[in-house]
Amino acid sequence: MHRSYAIAAAALALVAGTAAFAPALTAQGAPELPGAPDPARVVAGTYTADPAHSLIAFEVNHFGFNDYYGLFGDVAGTLTIDPANPDAAKVDVTIPIASVTTASKGLTEHLLRPGKEGAAPDFFGPAPAPARFVSTSVKAEGMTAVITGDLTLNGVTKPVTFVAEFTGAGTNPFNKKATIGFEAETSIKRSDFGVNYGIPFVSDEVELDISVAFEKP
Repeated sequence: MHRSYAIAAAALALVAGTAAFAPALTAQGAPELPGAPDPARVVAGTYTADPAHSLIAFEVNHFGFNDYYGLFGDVAGTLTIDPANPDAAKVDVTIPIASVTTASKGLTEHLLRPGKEGAAPDFFGPAPAPARFVSTSVKAEGMTAVITGDLTLNGVTKPVTFVAEFTGAGTNPFNKKATIGFEAETSIKRSDFGVNYGIPFVSDEVELDISVAFEKP
């Protein structure tokens, strides 16, 4: 193939590929986002968590001086939902504790450090089991829902309630999957789950900020 023709063909292919993912435009000419907080966009069915776009952030207070943050990623699990009956929704997600990360390498290592001389670890230890949340009830009202369920962490199961906000639904333009997103907040006491190191200098209360996207296979 002639070099100039090959370059032209490649350019046309690139333009065509880009056009396939070009977003729709609003009446004002601005790009329209694929997702929007519109319940009419929610497709009934069972969704799976998108691990690349889901996370749980935790916040603790350090010595009374300031708050410190960390992240859990690689969320897995399912959401079953019917927009005609949102109170019947079911959530079952797992969070690999071993994927914990913080801005401090030393702290991250401490969270996963084994106990000294056979003692229990200060925090999670080197091979922590994933945490799991399984809903037991959902009470939806408007764009929010109060979700109660059982959280298993560090071998202990306790009831936890959080408020979730519906943040968007639509079709992912890249993989063409129906997608739905939520953000939620709650707080737990880590001592309830046997993680007692540093209390009260590092707060017992842990605030959790959750952002999860679910995709329909």
